[in-house]
Amino acid sequence: MMRSSAVSLALGYVILGIVALVLFAAPLWYAWQVTIQDGRSEILQADAQRLTDVYRRDGGDALKNFIDARVHMQIAGDRILMLTDSSLAPLAGNLSVWPKDLPAQPGNYRIKVDMGEHGVQNSLVHVAQLGQYLLLVGRDNKLFAPLERRFWYGLTAAIAVLSIAGLLVGLITRRALMSRVYSIRQTVSAIIHGDLKHRLPTNLSDDELNTLARTINGMLEQIEQLVHGVRNVSNSIAHDLRTPLAELRSRLEELALMRPAPETAFAEIDGAVADVDRVIRIFDALLRLAEIDAGMRRSGFVSLDLVDLATTAVEFYAPAAELKNIRLTLHADAPLKVSGDPILLAQALSNLIDNALKYAPEGGLIEVTIRRRNEALAEIAVSDNGPGIDDTEKAKVMERFYRGDASRGTPGVGLGLSLVQAVAKLHGSALVLADRQPGLRVVMQVPLAAEPPSASPAPAEDERVPAAATTAM
Repeated sequence: MMRSSAVSLALGYVILGIVALVLFAAPLWYAWQVTIQDGRSEILQADAQRLTDVYRRDGGDALKNFIDARVHMQIAGDRILMLTDSSLAPLAGNLSVWPKDLPAQPGNYRIKVDMGEHGVQNSLVHVAQLGQYLLLVGRDNKLFAPLERRFWYGLTAAIAVLSIAGLLVGLITRRALMSRVYSIRQTVSAIIHGDLKHRLPTNLSDDELNTLARTINGMLEQIEQLVHGVRNVSNSIAHDLRTPLAELRSRLEELALMRPAPETAFAEIDGAVADVDRVIRIFDALLRLAEIDAGMRRSGFVSLDLVDLATTAVEFYAPAAELKNIRLTLHADAPLKVSGDPILLAQALSNLIDNALKYAPEGGLIEVTIRRRNEALAEIAVSDNGPGIDDTEKAKVMERFYRGDASRGTPGVGLGLSLVQAVAKLHGSALVLADRQPGLRVVMQVPLAAEPPSASPAPAEDERVPAAATTAM
């Protein structure tokens, strides 16, 4: 139990409270001692002054009689009175001899006085010189001892109450914490055994444990989504790899059984190579997505001209567009420096153009636009006049291995837009799908490169110079 954090914390607060209480009591005790000492001195001064007045008014014999009368009237041992001559021989009072180690000079002294049958007392005495006489007046220090004991009793009681209260609070807090920890342990145990739907219990309060529970629940939801995503990806991989691998096995088995002529055998080998290439492309795409998701590709960020990159991509796909009698054009600011990964940006732009070529009709139009969005971002947009994507599928088409009804008859594995979305996310933006009526417009943004101080300012929005368009008919 003592290892409990709640009990340890409570004990720490108890110790801190005791230290604070002692620090608070120390100046009080000092003030008490000073006050009592001053009070005792004032009382002795007053007693000595009354006796001095008697001496000055009536003389030494009257003072002797007065002291003897006072000694007989007072409680034995309550007050010390003594009158001596210059040789310290007792003349009156309740002391038979001058106290040992007590100087004969006037002043206040703290000494031990032997009171005979009343024992030895710790006393405060005052010595006064009255002509040829020495006057000693004293009082026992035990007069205020009961008050001092009450002070210490009160301090001890306060420490005891503070300790007991702290321990009780620690036990109650430990009980409450252990209840919450037990529920957390049950939830975590269920999750460890594979039930990802369990969540930590929460309430409407905003205490630390409730805030932590909400944070952990958010993490568990994200983990559940990731696990489901991995399962879906695994199922999709198994499904999409099954076809090329089955075709590859069938081709090789047929070659092994039929032993065809060389021309037929080489044709089948070419088909098998194509199947292997398809499998490799799937794995390459997944590896690129894994690198992007992990943020590993940020090390490849450099300053590059986005217009040159787009020009190269359009020129590469121009022959394919010409075969389908599709007009492929590029509209761009010139130049436009951005900060990004040139390989990933080229891959993303190629995927967008390739998707547009798949769905644009014969004799259609594909437009690639590169422009400055604002002072911090550049925009890449690829538009076509194909069938577009239904609103209900726009979010799904960016999921890995998802293929809509319109793409069933086209080649691909459903990773193109997923890769583009991951590249956009790596560059601090998101992939936006917008209707073009007819067709689709896909947009992503890239941060502009920081310009050196000596660099000339970029052209304004209204001063853009269209680059020469690459067109394929």
